[in-house]
Amino acid sequence: MGGLMKTNFYIVMNMKTAGGFEAYGRYYIGHDRDFANDLFGQLKGSSILGKEDVLHLDLMETTNGLPLNIHVINCTLAELGENCKIITRELFKHMALISS
Repeated sequence: MGGLMKTNFYIVMNMKTAGGFEAYGRYYIGHDRDFANDLFGQLKGSSILGKEDVLHLDLMETTNGLPLNIHVINCTLAELGENCKIITRELFKHMALISS
């Protein structure tokens, strides 16, 4: 089977538990690498990770079902709320553009 490999991008929300970081939600953000990177670049938080971090956001790429972590930031609960707004707003604008 030839064909092109389908690449998907996600932003995964992780929180620290007694067993380590656990994913508790994710946003599917489509197939466009540039859009995924631009969107993730707008998010609030720090790319400097530390032991005290509780919340992480990961930009993930999957190709043929194989996941690859591209970027990680940690954020506060307030920043997470703002990030959810940013993601939703930018996805809304992006989806409106590709469907017109």
